[in-house]
Amino acid sequence: MNVIVVGGGVAGMASAIALRRLGAEVTVYEAYAEPAGRVGSFLSLASNGLRVLRALGVLEQVRRAGFDVPRQRMWAGSGKLLGDVPRGRLGGDGLHSVTLMRGALVETLRTEALAAGAHLVTGERLVDAAATGTGVRAVFASGRTAEASLLVGADGIHSVTRTLLDPDAPVPAYAGLYSISGVSEGVPVEPGVFHMTFARNGAFLHLAAPDGRVWWSAQVASPGEPDLDRGDEAWLTHLAGLHRHERVPSAVLAATVTLHRPTPTHTLDPVTARHNDRMVLIGDADHPVGAGQGASMALEDALVLARSLGMETSVPAALAAYDAARSDRLARMARAAAGNRDSKTAGPLGRWARDLMMPVGIRFFYEKAMAWLYTYDCGELPAAPAGVLRD
Repeated sequence: MNVIVVGGGVAGMASAIALRRLGAEVTVYEAYAEPAGRVGSFLSLASNGLRVLRALGVLEQVRRAGFDVPRQRMWAGSGKLLGDVPRGRLGGDGLHSVTLMRGALVETLRTEALAAGAHLVTGERLVDAAATGTGVRAVFASGRTAEASLLVGADGIHSVTRTLLDPDAPVPAYAGLYSISGVSEGVPVEPGVFHMTFARNGAFLHLAAPDGRVWWSAQVASPGEPDLDRGDEAWLTHLAGLHRHERVPSAVLAATVTLHRPTPTHTLDPVTARHNDRMVLIGDADHPVGAGQGASMALEDALVLARSLGMETSVPAALAAYDAARSDRLARMARAAAGNRDSKTAGPLGRWARDLMMPVGIRFFYEKAMAWLYTYDCGELPAAPAGVLRD
């Protein structure tokens, strides 16, 4: 069996690893010359995502590319501590959340995919795809074509695959929130703790990297999309004004030595056509969840898809099984992500209520409320595929 994977990000490279582990021939087509690129800043992997990496045999490689962050503290803009919880896990789970640059994660997964025997073709953008009866034929902007048994659309929130599956598929909409990140020096921050401050104009995240520098990200609530052409000094002046009432974010911003490009946050209405008999969506192409779970959910998708192909006796049956296995969890994750965004864009009354109730909720209900997310286990890859991948 051979598979076309469209998109060389987290979802695409993870699916390439999983499918190669089961013996499929895999070619990843990536639109950009450099798949890792300068896209995004740092991200965190929660325990559910780390279990997938362990099942794929790449957990230690990813850990070496990042660093463990055992704790998370949440703060009100006033400096009041709202909660201190395990980061991306429940208290008894020894899988500590790992934080790393998005590019480092993609590069690590890409290295492992190539070592497993996957092929990577860069500079090729998908423009069309159609079933051939026994497979699928893909057409790229360069005029290149490729045929395979299956096409996996891992081409992100602006997915071409999604519109090929359904011309009336939903399109991304700006969510009223954008992120701009950077690196600071000379600010004392306790290692091993992910700090989240609920500010007047969004949320401010920061943590200490192993080299002593501070990685930060300002998630800014704004009704309009950011001006991507604004210069670094103008951005820092703007952010300093937004966070002038918050002592720690102000200090971190004042010590900035590197600034990363701003990234608008988008929402996507529920996708109803996630697959046909020969094409399937995974990752942000289907569900841009955010809330610290984007990469972990993409990893889950990759493993569940590979397991379905390894257990079902036809590609259509495997894609239907994959969709059934993911639908409820992804719908619940979408609701959680919407609540997460709302907490960062709350008005004065909403902020007052949040700061009042959050300490109580975290103290008495946090572990129970988060168990569905962090204890989830996709399982292992079949030792010997009994499904369509056997053929």
